[in-house]
Amino acid sequence: MNVIPPICSVFIWGSGQFINKQKTKGLLFLLLQVIFVFIEIFTRQGGYDPAVVDSRFRSAGYFVRGLWGLFTLGSIPRESSRQPVYDHSVMLMLGGIIALMVLLIFAAIWIWNIADAYKTRKGIEAGKRITSIQYFRGLWNSAFEYIAIAPGMLLVIFISIVPIIFAILIAFTNYNANFIPPVRLVEWNGFNTFFDIVRIPIWGNTFLRIFVWTVIWAFLATFSSYAFGLLQALILRARAVKFRPVWRGIFILPWAVPGIVSMMVFRSLLHKEGAFNQMLLASGFIQEAVPFLSDPTWAKACLVLVNMWLGFPYFMALITGVMTTIPQEMYEAAQIDGANTLQQFRSITLPFVVASTAPQILMSATFNFNNFNMIYFITGGGPANPAYQMAGSTDILISWIFKLTLDQRMYNFASALSILIFIIVASISAWNLLRTRAFKEE
Repeated sequence: MNVIPPICSVFIWGSGQFINKQKTKGLLFLLLQVIFVFIEIFTRQGGYDPAVVDSRFRSAGYFVRGLWGLFTLGSIPRESSRQPVYDHSVMLMLGGIIALMVLLIFAAIWIWNIADAYKTRKGIEAGKRITSIQYFRGLWNSAFEYIAIAPGMLLVIFISIVPIIFAILIAFTNYNANFIPPVRLVEWNGFNTFFDIVRIPIWGNTFLRIFVWTVIWAFLATFSSYAFGLLQALILRARAVKFRPVWRGIFILPWAVPGIVSMMVFRSLLHKEGAFNQMLLASGFIQEAVPFLSDPTWAKACLVLVNMWLGFPYFMALITGVMTTIPQEMYEAAQIDGANTLQQFRSITLPFVVASTAPQILMSATFNFNNFNMIYFITGGGPANPAYQMAGSTDILISWIFKLTLDQRMYNFASALSILIFIIVASISAWNLLRTRAFKEE
């Protein structure tokens, strides 16, 4: 087979298409190569200055300069406000990631150009003849879905994927309060941040205890909301209850009111001088204020109760809908066999409801694992715990990361913890997806 077209396309994009008599397609690929070369050549910055470190790379085009910045994170810190040349490691990393993404897109086009020249030449030698217009018409018909989603995919790459990659890479640097560019440059340090989380006792102890509390919190928050929602659904389904739509509307209100508003109200009510303590003191039930938010045990219990109040309406509505699909013949058969109400619930209602709502339970647990709002707006992570490193007694992993980022500027530790959270949450979500009927049917 004649391999000249694909070989020519390696060096001059579209040249293989010209050889294959597909001029329009060849012009398109050649135009894309011209754009690529234009970007690299006309984005050069100044000339070579041997007195400046890495001057060749600094004066290079967009792609070379971007990759240099990504791999080195700079080499000249800023020592004075009048310094003409200095590096900002974070900006170099972000610019390098974007340059790498654009370079990969052009690399994919380059490979497409070579593969197309090879495939077309193979078809010509087999007796086929496809013009550029026929090719683009066939491409439009066969790959319309991919063409339609391509603009959205580009937005996803630069708005979602690039920030994610940036956040991940931060975990492999020493970017923290001691290394803030441009005064001090950031350096790559491999997996040292991950090792420090386990190796340094104060960090390892804090991470382990907060992780355990996060798991306990996710379980209790999900179980309490689900159990109370199930109880309300059963009560509203009872025949003795009148005006069910009214009661159902009242119980759905905690879900309808914005969660942040409810959290701020509860925080005021649970304060040491809040309404709850004032009522208990006035009624004589207690002699001194209950430390709802200042004692670790009380604070954790209050978090679970408030979350239950905000979360049970969702499960109540969900379970109510599920119970309407249970065949009544099953209950009639159980009654004939002599089963009482409790036995019917245990053998029919509960298994059916749990099986139907299992994915929602897992997704709720995943959400509560990262339920930052509840922790931040109710307790703020407090009360303070001297045994923890930059964390409070009720902090979960995500709220600890927030403090490490904004308060302590420990960006590398926060990024490493975010990666660990992602692995945990993604594993649960993937396991949940693999168990769904839709995935199994596909």
